[in-house]
Amino acid sequence: MIGTRPRGGHFRQFARLIQVRKAIWRAIVEIGFVIFLFYSNLLMGEFTRSGKGQTMGFAWAIADILTNANLAIAIMAALIGYVVFEFLRKKS
Repeated sequence: MIGTRPRGGHFRQFARLIQVRKAIWRAIVEIGFVIFLFYSNLLMGEFTRSGKGQTMGFAWAIADILTNANLAIAIMAALIGYVVFEFLRKKS
């Protein structure tokens, strides 16, 4: 109708959409960071005294750690960590 103001439902929906987007981005960043830490730890392990990375080189070490099994472990660990920390955040 002409001359009537909207009731604010659109604003609430927009505000909710912004909250959901922030939560999704926070989850992506946190999960990505855990995956980064996992792979950096594996890469450092390739260059210790017992690892072959010192003799075989950096490219070999990268190829050695980038496997489907390592990716599955990294994703599962990151998701479990995210769920646990979200639970602890909401609990306090």
